[in-house]
Amino acid sequence: MNIKFTFAFAFFVLLNITNVLSQNTLKTKVALIEIDTKSIMQTAGATTTATSITELTRLELGKLNIYSLMDPYDLEYIAKRDNLKYDNCFSTFCIDEIAKKLECEKVFTGSISMVADRIVVNFKVYDVKTKAYDKQIVKEFLKLPLSIPAMIRITLNEMYSIPNNADEVNTLTKSFIFDDQRNNPYTNRLRADGPRMGLTFFTGSTATILSAPKKEGGYAAMPLMFQFGYQFEKQYLNQGNFQALFEIVPMLTGLDQGLFIPSITILNGMRNNKNGWEFAFGPSLSITKFSSGFYDNQNNWHLAKDTTSMSSKPFIENRMDSRGTLAFHPSFVFALGKTFKSGKLNIPVNAYFVPSSNGYRFGISFGFNSRARYESTTISN
Repeated sequence: MNIKFTFAFAFFVLLNITNVLSQNTLKTKVALIEIDTKSIMQTAGATTTATSITELTRLELGKLNIYSLMDPYDLEYIAKRDNLKYDNCFSTFCIDEIAKKLECEKVFTGSISMVADRIVVNFKVYDVKTKAYDKQIVKEFLKLPLSIPAMIRITLNEMYSIPNNADEVNTLTKSFIFDDQRNNPYTNRLRADGPRMGLTFFTGSTATILSAPKKEGGYAAMPLMFQFGYQFEKQYLNQGNFQALFEIVPMLTGLDQGLFIPSITILNGMRNNKNGWEFAFGPSLSITKFSSGFYDNQNNWHLAKDTTSMSSKPFIENRMDSRGTLAFHPSFVFALGKTFKSGKLNIPVNAYFVPSSNGYRFGISFGFNSRARYESTTISN
């Protein structure tokens, strides 16, 4: 029984060793000499050398574990030993000559170039036996030099039928996708600021006061007013499909009815980079007139100094009153919106809600802005 078990175990170990050896033996020996980057270096004015691009490609190709990739130290040793010069070796004649001296079956080569407003990645595999390229791919990307490492990985995956992340591919290949850190990675860039205009509607006791005559402390105005202002926006987090926003929105309300009600709102929110939907919330501070007074038995408002006609001491409170003095009025805003795109023009449309014990307030606003990209001259690894 022990003999049978020992024999079976030995056979199992031998079989596994054979499989491992056969897998390593079956892998094609490939040399990656150099990736041509002269075009992109001259056009972009980048400070990174071509060596880093070649090494990035070698690293990503090695991760795929498809070939028996020649070690760069072995390549360097043979080049020094045999006095091989393989710089700028991109023609088939040069590649074939180098491949024979390196004793490899295939040579991986290619180029990364700048063509107009696109970065073009061209990878190909030269077969020594057939003296031709047996595999080749050309892929275009947006002019985003900082994302070249991702472009290399995406191109290699597609070359060997390995699935890529669709969102990542879209941000690097399609224009006018909503901004994220990858397709707008530059430090010097315009922020998504812009004018805002819209309507706000008051309800409850606030609407009643606005509609009341001025002699009663009202404003003789409609509870529906026009607003005009400007939004200052800062993106402090921008990853994946979402960006976190910090917004400051100064506004003027009621100019259409001869009123001057300034306010400032500070919002913190999130926006989806793919579809433009966003939500935000935060405090708002407006300046309006308030006075101290009381309501009589008929629910009529009187100023505090009008207590002479009252038989008993009334309850004094503060209320919005056109005859009063200017004071700060705090509130809290909840907003929901969507940004529509037309080329490089952004058109944000937002609806907001302000809860209050004196009556809810609703509003809608829209605006416009345009983003501009500034070129970068650094390629990062």
